[in-house]
Amino acid sequence: MTSPDPSLEQAVRAVVDPGLFHSLGELGLLRSVRTRRRRTEVVVAVPAGGHPAPRELTDEVERAVAAAGGDPAELEFVSMTDSEEDELHTRLRELARPTRNRGVGTAGPEGRAAAGPGADGHGHGGEGPEVRPNPFTDKASHTRVIAISSGKGGVGKSTVTVNLAVALQRRGASVAILDADVYGFSVPSMLGIDRPPVLVGDLLIPPVAHGVRCISMGFFVNEDQAVMWRGPMLHKALEQFLVDVHWGRPDFLLLDLPPGTGDVAMSIAQFVPRAEVLVVTTPQVAAERVAQRAAVLARQLHLPVRGVVENESWFTGDDGKRYELFGHGGGETLAQSLGVALLGQIPFLPALRQAGDAGVPIAAFAPEGEAGRAFAALAERVVALGPGRVYRSELSIG
Repeated sequence: MTSPDPSLEQAVRAVVDPGLFHSLGELGLLRSVRTRRRRTEVVVAVPAGGHPAPRELTDEVERAVAAAGGDPAELEFVSMTDSEEDELHTRLRELARPTRNRGVGTAGPEGRAAAGPGADGHGHGGEGPEVRPNPFTDKASHTRVIAISSGKGGVGKSTVTVNLAVALQRRGASVAILDADVYGFSVPSMLGIDRPPVLVGDLLIPPVAHGVRCISMGFFVNEDQAVMWRGPMLHKALEQFLVDVHWGRPDFLLLDLPPGTGDVAMSIAQFVPRAEVLVVTTPQVAAERVAQRAAVLARQLHLPVRGVVENESWFTGDDGKRYELFGHGGGETLAQSLGVALLGQIPFLPALRQAGDAGVPIAAFAPEGEAGRAFAALAERVVALGPGRVYRSELSIG
């Protein structure tokens, strides 16, 4: 015999869905909450493609039921109908708009309100595609966008990106990663994400792992498939990753850029003009010299370089001594030449590589270890910096 429990239902309705970033009640996903034989049966509707964060949602529901004094929760997922998915799509699109723009049209690519379909000279009257907003150019956005760059590959840029994201999340921040390294995508495997994004209408819902949501080219091509794209295709892909993904309102969006000074960095400057840049290097003098080029490009694009992260700084032996296997001083020299802070030094550990290969970032499973503490300190310094200020002649305050 089951019976509804209004108090438990209210507690579950208030649960913020960790994959859709709004409460179950606000999204209309909760179907029922009933008690039966010393357990609480919760039924939640999800898109036909699945839920982007099923384990995380289950944990949140179990905690909410326990906090409300209910018996242990059992969560059941049921598939939405086509009409219910259409309703969810409409609701997510509406919730994604800045509050001041809701109900008055959508924001254009530069955060301006669009005059409606056909405003760009194409289409007529009420016909034409919707002009979708880029949520990270809107002045109402509080998301700090941090681009992680490097002068060359092999310095651990993606390792720094993933572990910094996890460390920020452990501090209580809402964090997302856009794996913009289109040719050398690796973030999904390093996070241990084993499921693709969920498609709701034409909206992509990023999967979540370790509390971090992620979108990557790796979800759309085979692991052994080469991406052979020229600049315009890369430009369009990055635009779609920004405007066709339901990001929610993260505190931080980390961009894992390709190494070097190619098309992607220039596109990022156009799509996310408020981005801040961190430069990753190693202690080697040669690596430091190459990394300067990435920093120079950022400044030419009017993106503020906020700091340097030195990876593979030392190896701590069984005798407790630090061995500088890759030289000394590259990160400090680069930071001084750029006039910015050396925000962190990350030790060289076999466990750090093994963690990435296993899809369990070291900042998640060993936060108190040597590398975990280094990433926690890096996250603390990034937070303490505060948002960067961008001065660009083409930007004006309305």
